Amino acid sequence: MRQIIANSQLFGGMPPEHLDEIEKIAVRKEYSRGESVFFEGDPGVGFYMVVTGKVKIFKTSLSGKEQILHIFGPGEPFGEVPVFHGQPFPAHAMALEKTSLLFFPRKDFVELVHTMPSLVLNMLAVLSMRLRRFATQIENLSLKEVPARLAGYLLYLSEEQRNREQVELQISKGQLASLLGTIPETLSRIFARMSDEGLISVEGKKISLLDLEGLEMKE
Repeated sequence: MRQIIANSQLFGGMPPEHLDEIEKIAVRKEYSRGESVFFEGDPGVGFYMVVTGKVKIFKTSLSGKEQILHIFGPGEPFGEVPVFHGQPFPAHAMALEKTSLLFFPRKDFVELVHTMPSLVLNMLAVLSMRLRRFATQIENLSLKEVPARLAGYLLYLSEEQRNREQVELQISKGQLASLLGTIPETLSRIFARMSDEGLISVEGKKISLLDLEGLEMKE
């Protein structure tokens, strides 16, 4: 538990004595695949950090259509905004596979913030990155066609995985379709078209980036 806290985006770089206090309030929770972590509208009684596994944050329409907002992996916090404004969770969270989380109760965490000003700076940095990511996602969904969204996502994965030749999808293609605001059939056609154009080569979840310049022009 200590190592995942120390290496996380939120608590990285903090002195050992602060990490000790943070570890004291953390509660380990386990979830099976498909199990809900929280529902939209649930009280924001604390936030979570992924230890192992993956969690998707999503909203559903009245017709039942799902829109994935983000997928979080090891070391990433989620649900932290309600900790500060005390409002309900604005979306659903569900484990995509067997997942282990750390839960930080709102009351205990807020008390720590008063004694550790550096926590506020770390939190602001994480939230700023999150805001930038969501702003990009909104721009993609509202202004770009699906091929441009896919090209942008592949380039994002290339940066995140630090590999300009090949990336590996961490989610199913159905989940990727939801994340990009389309349907699996449309996404499959676009993958096939990009392959025919020589931009990418697809082998299961591994995607070779054959023409980075061409992908950037698509974006």
